[in-house]
Amino acid sequence: MTFDLLAAAGAGTSSGATLFMNIVPIVGMIAIFWFLIISPQMKKQKQHQEKIAGVKKGDQVVTAGGLVGKVIKVDETFVELELGTNVRVKAIKATLGDIIPPGGSPAND
Repeated sequence: MTFDLLAAAGAGTSSGATLFMNIVPIVGMIAIFWFLIISPQMKKQKQHQEKIAGVKKGDQVVTAGGLVGKVIKVDETFVELELGTNVRVKAIKATLGDIIPPGGSPAND
């Protein structure tokens, strides 16, 4: 009878170790995904939001739809862009794709 109790106690211990060894690879995969995919993407998104928050009148921008224009007016939510002579559009600020640095020109000009 004592032997059966010792065997049952030993089986419980090895079962816990097996469970632990099954969880370690899953936690490792989650950590790898976090450091290789999720964290860099969050950093890139934060940098983009900071760049768009700093847009000001006179900047040349590219919208997510590919339109290139000069910022005429900046609001909390919207920006007014001049796409050409007497062509003005109102765009949502969050849809701005990039700010073209001064002196830079788009590839299709």
